Amino acid sequence: MPSLGLLDRERTIANARFNRWLVPPAALAIHLCIGMAYGFSVFWLPLSRALGVTAPVVCPDLTLATALVTTTCDWRVSDLGWIYTLFFVFLGSSAALWGGWVERSGPRRAGAVSALCWCGGIVIAAVGVVVHQLWIMWLGAGVLGGIGLGLGYISPVSTLIRWFPDRRGMATGMAIMGFGGGAMIGAPLADRLMTVFRTPTSVGVWQTFLVLAGMYFVSMMTGAFAYRVPPAGWRPAGAAAPDERTAATLRSVDLRDVHKTRQFWLVWAVLCLNVSAGIGVIGMASPMLQEIFGASAAVAAGFTGLISLFNIGGRFVWASLSDRIGRKATYYTFFILGIALYTLAPNAARAGSQAVFVLAICVIISMYGGGFATIPAYLADLFGTQFVGAIHGRLLTAWSTAGIIGPVVVNYIREAQLAAGVPRQQVYDVTMYILAGLLVLGLIANALITPLPDRWFRREDAAGVPARPPAMTPKPGSTASADPRVDVGTSLAWIAVSIPIAWGVWVTLTQALVLFA
Repeated sequence: MPSLGLLDRERTIANARFNRWLVPPAALAIHLCIGMAYGFSVFWLPLSRALGVTAPVVCPDLTLATALVTTTCDWRVSDLGWIYTLFFVFLGSSAALWGGWVERSGPRRAGAVSALCWCGGIVIAAVGVVVHQLWIMWLGAGVLGGIGLGLGYISPVSTLIRWFPDRRGMATGMAIMGFGGGAMIGAPLADRLMTVFRTPTSVGVWQTFLVLAGMYFVSMMTGAFAYRVPPAGWRPAGAAAPDERTAATLRSVDLRDVHKTRQFWLVWAVLCLNVSAGIGVIGMASPMLQEIFGASAAVAAGFTGLISLFNIGGRFVWASLSDRIGRKATYYTFFILGIALYTLAPNAARAGSQAVFVLAICVIISMYGGGFATIPAYLADLFGTQFVGAIHGRLLTAWSTAGIIGPVVVNYIREAQLAAGVPRQQVYDVTMYILAGLLVLGLIANALITPLPDRWFRREDAAGVPARPPAMTPKPGSTASADPRVDVGTSLAWIAVSIPIAWGVWVTLTQALVLFA
């Protein structure tokens, strides 16, 4: 590939004055944008009446195949929902396929390509709305946008781990928190934009797509160009020189050997099972509260907002805790506490205790988010830091798998229970116990994870020389600042990402207050 100058990895090596605390807001600038994938369902109902505007133009003989090309019938929500599935299928696939390229090319180029794919995909989806062609929306938002999700999701992982070897969990937790929070900001913003653009002849979706694409592109490109990588051999100020206790962090397993290890597939199972349990609950949170407790739609919406906050907070809190108690112990906590809470939830439902049920689900969702944020540091602990971004990309196929397992378990068992005549307030009991069973399997997989034998590590590393790409070699005498002073640029960067987060939290809390009214 020809050199693109400013996007080259060599142009991102930090100088002696660089503040490492500028990297997390750069990652957040990208993750808060691509995290809108979680909130795309805000468009389904308006798009289901894109032609009729006030009411859907219904065609009784419409099938999925004909929905892709019809220009005279409104789409069904189920037809549009496939975009959500495509998001996460292509997120995992692109992360696995191009994870090695992200490592070689560096975070800036990966972030820029992610911005082009994600924002370009949204623009193509807007064209699909204008010409009323669902296949264009699938191709734009679902396929191209999904590729942008995958590249953007893994772009900061290895960079953050290298900048924060002393706080790996916290660093990745800060960035991945943004992916969980993207919908908290993007969904209410999209709702307001659709209200502004709505006319007697338009539901305002394609205009909203274009505005969001423009805003996201500016934010993501700003984040991409703010990325820096540390020089080779860099350590934070005050960090002890590597010794026997820390030598494992300097060794790396070659990317081509990772999938041959038992540990990789055990970690894959750990992530898949943890996510399968959590994502199944997220997808049915609103109807679950309405069917079990007879809650109103407004109360259920507040519940959805509340678990969004726990999803976000859990990513930072649990990942930071893992720096203190270790990754394996953190996952033990996820599984043991999760098993207890999934078992408790049906009992709370039968007792009519909505508060206990809501609290149990919120803690479960915090561990769902925490699992995502902790896993990159877990991989770095096991396989070293050199290829951790690419390894993480491969591992995200577990997310794609879980995105199928979790919703299928919840949705199909619910339908089977209803068909068997089970009262609606009890249709989730069996589901909760099955999800608890998935966590039991995850607990076993986590227990089987052990440190890798020395034979798996690269020979250069075993000799005590960390193997790093040539692009990481700094200029003679160049060093990066360690845990530097707070400066104006760093403060402004954090303020820039904190303002939309604060707004999203405020909107979400306002909705969640309905639960306690």
